[in-house]
Amino acid sequence: MLEQAGAPALMLIAPTGGGKTLAGFLPTLVELAEGLHKGLHTLYVSPLKALAADIRRNLTVPVQEMDLPIRIEDRTGDTGSAAKRRQRADPPHILLTTPESLALLTSYEDAPRMFAGLSRVIVDEIHALAESKRGDQLMLALSRLQAMAPGLRRVGLSATVEDPAALAAQLAPAPAPCEILYADPGPDPDIEMLQVDAPPPWAGGGAAYAIPRVLEEVKKHRTTLIFHNTRAQAEIFFHNLWLANDESLPIGIHHGALSREARQKVEAAMVAGSLRAIVCTGTLDLGIDWGDVDLVIQVGAPKNVKKLVQRIGRANHRYNAPSKALLVPANRFEVVECVAALEAVKARDLDGDPKGPGPRDVLCQHILIRACAGPFEADALYDEVRTVGAYRTLTRAAFDACLEFCATGGYALRAYDRWQRLLQRADGQWQLRDPRASRDIRMNIGTIQSTDLVKVRMRRGQQLLGEVEEEFAATLTPGETFLIGGQIVRYDSLKEMTVLVSPNPDRTPRIAAFMGTKFATSTQLSARILRMFRQDDWPELPGHTRDWLRLQRDVSKLPEGDRLLIESFPHDGRAHTCVYGFAGRNAQQTLGLILTHRMEALGLNPLGFVATDYATLIWGLEPLDDPAPLFDPGALREGLEVWLQGNAVMKRTFKASANIAQLIQRNTPQAKKTGRQSAFSSDILYDTLVKYDPDHLMLQITAEEALRGLVDFGRIEEMLSRTAGRVDHVVLDRVTPLAAPLLLEPGRVPVQGRGRERLVEEQAARMLEEAGLA
Repeated sequence: MLEQAGAPALMLIAPTGGGKTLAGFLPTLVELAEGLHKGLHTLYVSPLKALAADIRRNLTVPVQEMDLPIRIEDRTGDTGSAAKRRQRADPPHILLTTPESLALLTSYEDAPRMFAGLSRVIVDEIHALAESKRGDQLMLALSRLQAMAPGLRRVGLSATVEDPAALAAQLAPAPAPCEILYADPGPDPDIEMLQVDAPPPWAGGGAAYAIPRVLEEVKKHRTTLIFHNTRAQAEIFFHNLWLANDESLPIGIHHGALSREARQKVEAAMVAGSLRAIVCTGTLDLGIDWGDVDLVIQVGAPKNVKKLVQRIGRANHRYNAPSKALLVPANRFEVVECVAALEAVKARDLDGDPKGPGPRDVLCQHILIRACAGPFEADALYDEVRTVGAYRTLTRAAFDACLEFCATGGYALRAYDRWQRLLQRADGQWQLRDPRASRDIRMNIGTIQSTDLVKVRMRRGQQLLGEVEEEFAATLTPGETFLIGGQIVRYDSLKEMTVLVSPNPDRTPRIAAFMGTKFATSTQLSARILRMFRQDDWPELPGHTRDWLRLQRDVSKLPEGDRLLIESFPHDGRAHTCVYGFAGRNAQQTLGLILTHRMEALGLNPLGFVATDYATLIWGLEPLDDPAPLFDPGALREGLEVWLQGNAVMKRTFKASANIAQLIQRNTPQAKKTGRQSAFSSDILYDTLVKYDPDHLMLQITAEEALRGLVDFGRIEEMLSRTAGRVDHVVLDRVTPLAAPLLLEPGRVPVQGRGRERLVEEQAARMLEEAGLA
C-alpha cells in the first residue's frame, strides 16, 4: 500500500502495536534486497535515541535471518566518534537517527555526497516531534535533504493525531500534497479509574493514598508501567511505593535525569521481563516495545488526551489486544479531570492546539548550519525554507533579518568580532567569515533547552546517579538528604560542578528539584470539564466528588464555559478572590501576576496568589467590589507588557532563544558553561539590547516566545474571548468548596507591594505598643 501511493509524502496513522514501523520499512527492504543500491538509501528519524536503538535491534534480526545484503546502523549522541566518521565516509543502507544528529550531518561539506542516493525518510512518532521546535528543526533539515536528493520520499508514522491534515501539511514539501493512510483503529482500550476506598486529598500531586491499591494491581499483572507527569512526582511515588513493597517485588524507576547507565539497566531488566513495575515519566511515552507490559497506570490527571492515549498504548503492545490502563487522580479536582479524559478517550476525541508560524530562532540556527556546509545563495535557501509548512508564509524581509543577524549579530552587536560570523562574497554567495567557526556551531546544534543541571555522584566509587538542577544543588547544605533514582542520599559537597553524596537510607529526604515536563491541561479537556459542570448530576463521578460539586452549586456557582466565575470571601483575616479561568497552569499563573499588579495600582493591597490549571486565588488586605476594571482585555495586555519588561521571564526566554539562535554558545571546545555563567552573559546581552537596540531581532523573538511559552497569554485571550465580558461575581462570607483546595496548594507567590509594607508597619506599631513605647 505504501508503494502504491503517488504523492511525494505519505502519512500512516495506525494504532500502537499495528506494525506501522515495519510497514514504513517494507518498501526499503524490498528495494535493497537485490543488493544493487550503493550508499545511504533510507533515513529513519525518531524523537528518542533509545527508540532508534530499539528499531535497529528489531530490524536487524529479520534482515540477518533472510540473509539480506543490508547494513543497518544508528547514529545518535551515544554513537562513538570513530563510528560517526566511518558512517560519513561509507554510510550504511539504513541509518537510524534523531533530529539533532540529522541537522549535524547536513552541516558537513560532504553532505551532498552522503545523501545523493537517499530515497526515503521515515519520521516515526511524528506527532511528538511536530509539537516542538525539534520538529521545526527536523523539517528544515528535510528541506536540505530534498535539495540534495530531489526524488526523496517522506513517510510519517503516528498512532495519535488530532488533526491529520494539518500534520500532513507539515510533512510534505510545500506545495506538494501528502497522502494519508488510515489503518483499522483496533479495539477500544480497556481504561477506567482506579477504585480506592479512601477519597483523594484536597490538594497535592503525590497520590500516596492510592499506593496500597496500586501495589495490588502490580501483583495481578506481569509488568506495569506507572506514568507520572513530572520527575519529582515519579521520585516521590517510587519512594513511597518501595516503602510499602513488603513482598520486595522487583520495581524500577526511569526518567530523563537519571544516568544513562541507570536507565539502561532498567531497560535491560524490562526487556528480560524481570521487573514487575516501572515508575516512569515521558521517557517511556513513545513506541519502544519494552518487555511484556500488560497494564499502564497514569498517576495524576493526564492533562492531555493525546498523551494519555500514547501512554495507554504501551500496554498489550499488540494490534488485536485492547490496551489496559487505570487512572489515579492525585487530588479531588483531578477526579473530575480523569473522568473527562476517560470520556474523551472513549470518544476518540484527541486534543491539540493549532501550530503557529515557524520560530525564527530555529531558522537562525538553520542558516548557520547551512553555512557550515559551504557557500550558499540567499535566494536558493529562502526558496528551500519556504517549502517547510511552518515557514510557508515567511516573508523575504523576515528571512533577510535572520540572515543579517547570523552575519553581524545585529545593529548593537556588529562591532564585536565574535558575532561577525558570515560574509557575502563578490559573487553574491554567503559563507562563514572564519571556517573555524563551524566547530562551535556544530557543538551547539539543537533546540532542546534543558534546565541547568549538575551531576550527582557517590563520593566513594564515583558512581554516577544522575543529575539535579543547579538551583536545587545551590540550596543544599552538608548533611541534608534528597531522593534520586529512588535512593535517599546525603549531600557531602559540590566539587567541580558535581554533587558528591553518600548513601543515607534512614533519613526523611527532601525531594530533588527536577523540572521535567509540567503539562498544562489542554483547552479541549478544560472545555469538556466545563461542560460536565452544566449537568444536573454526575452519576459517572464517585460519591465524595458528586457531593463536593453539589455543595459548590448550593453555596456559590459552578464555573461555566461562556462565563467567568469570580468568588470573593474572607479567610484567615484576609480578603480572597478566586478566578476560575480554566486556562491552564501557565496562563493562570500569568493571570495572577497581571491581576495582582493591577490590584496594587487600584489600592487593593494584594499580598500573594497561587495558581492551578483551573483557577487563580489571590489574597490581600482589601475586598474586591467590582472585578470589571481588572479584566479589560486592552488593560490586561498592557499590564502584561509592563510586567514582562521588569520580570525575569523575559530574561529566561531570551536566554533560551539566544542559545537556539547561537547568539550565546553554551558548549565550547574548552568546557561547557555553567547555568550561572550562561545566565550572567545572557542577562548582560539582554540589558544591552533593551537599552541600545530595542528593535533587535532577538528581542522580537523573545517577546513572541514569551507570549506563547512561559506566560501562555494566548490561553488568557481565549478565556476572555469565550466569556466575552460575562462575569459572575459571587460575594460570600466563607471559603467555597471549589476554592478550598487552592488554600492548600503549594507554590504560593508573594506580592511585594504596599500591602506588605502596611503589614510590617502595623506589626511594628503593635510591638511598640506592647513595649509601652507607643
